[in-house]
Amino acid sequence: MQQNTFALDETKKAHPLAGILKLHPQLTTPLKEGDAVNVELLALEGQRAYFDIKGRGTGVVIGREFVNAKDIIKSLEKNQETNATVIVAENDEGFAELSLVKALRQQNWQDIKALKDSGAAVEVKITAANTGGLLAELHGIKAFIPVSQLSAQNYPHVEDGDKNKIYEELKRFVGQSLEVRVLDFNPKADKLILSEREITDEGVRKSLEKYGVGDTVDVTVSGVADFGVFVKLLDDPTIEGLVHISEIDHKLIDAPKEVVKVGDSMKAKIIEIKDGRISLSFKALKPNPWDDADKYFAQDQDVAGTVAKYNPFGALVALGHDLQGLIHISEFENQEKMKEQLELGKEYSFVISLFKPAEKRIILKLKK
Repeated sequence: MQQNTFALDETKKAHPLAGILKLHPQLTTPLKEGDAVNVELLALEGQRAYFDIKGRGTGVVIGREFVNAKDIIKSLEKNQETNATVIVAENDEGFAELSLVKALRQQNWQDIKALKDSGAAVEVKITAANTGGLLAELHGIKAFIPVSQLSAQNYPHVEDGDKNKIYEELKRFVGQSLEVRVLDFNPKADKLILSEREITDEGVRKSLEKYGVGDTVDVTVSGVADFGVFVKLLDDPTIEGLVHISEIDHKLIDAPKEVVKVGDSMKAKIIEIKDGRISLSFKALKPNPWDDADKYFAQDQDVAGTVAKYNPFGALVALGHDLQGLIHISEFENQEKMKEQLELGKEYSFVISLFKPAEKRIILKLKK
């Protein structure tokens, strides 16, 4: 049988729609599966829709494809054009089987590609949330906005990174609209990633032009996490930066929440501005006790110190002058034995076994 030929043989003459179907005795370009074609509605017959494939034969939308495309088909008038995708080049009746839904989806992905290429902003409605981010829909395609791609204003500042708390914070966005950009997409994997931060970062970059590394600024604590402290600049609350845990104090900090809380007003020094992000430091505005450490301590010196806290590596010991030393867990059989010999808040005699102020390290041993 000639592919997609609708010759006037006895079989085709018997078809009830033979009088209105477009007849094409010869095809110069045979159809193949996956072809994107422009079609024109010819007729509806029960659960079938017939289309003229513009000089390349007659197509039909049947079965599941008809059910899936019923809303599209209802919106079409006779002789109205639309797009379709060939899913069977020629069936037993000699028609090409078409999908309108697949064609629409392909067009939707093309529209998404155009948005990505142009960098245009688009508004989406949040449909759901999970611990990793927000879900939305763009041009009929399900999309995901990761937590990391939310603006500083909408980022969930949750202490200890508790996933349930993050989810509770994100749920409040369901039903709301956010302005986003297409960050990444992959039609084959049905993957579409959106970013709110890409848009807000533009405004932040512009605002950051008036600041420079080394500037001292007034900030308020907007969030506390295990890895550091989020702060907003008081004279421009649209700018939010991070004070990493290592920049909170010169002494070792185990948990930022032990030092600061949300709402605290402080001064901080800008130590980096990069890619629309700002990093700050509290400790840069504090005297560094390690600069004068060798005035008070030396290698092999006997010292008195108070056990300040335990950590996985041993115990931190307050030595005075805002300095701490570490007695390593290896000095004991295990954590339990260490806690039996060293009580929190109690003073003991130690020997400095390693003194490297340039590396901010004082290692201690119990004096025998």
